[in-house]
Amino acid sequence: MKRDNVLSLVGLARKAGKVAAGEFQTEQAVRSGAACLVIVSSEASENTKKKFSNMCTFHKVPVYFYGDKEALGAAIGCEFRASLAILDQGLAASVMKKLDCLQKGG
Repeated sequence: MKRDNVLSLVGLARKAGKVAAGEFQTEQAVRSGAACLVIVSSEASENTKKKFSNMCTFHKVPVYFYGDKEALGAAIGCEFRASLAILDQGLAASVMKKLDCLQKGG
């Protein structure tokens, strides 16, 4: 149920036009400073995870590894997505709150 809350917020961000989806757009959002949060699929390759982890650390953007490619894609109305960036600070904060709660087991 909580997993649905995270994906619902991601879907809401997409409807608001505040999502950059796919590796290229996510990378561009991080490098340009537009990204407030990056979510990378837990199914993504180790190279992809390392690339985004390093990039987000350098640019001081929070990064989470969450969900599978199909679930991330479905949340934003696409088939599969390995990564996406939330471009709105308020929506990003809400998603991070839900993800932090999940990580703590709550």
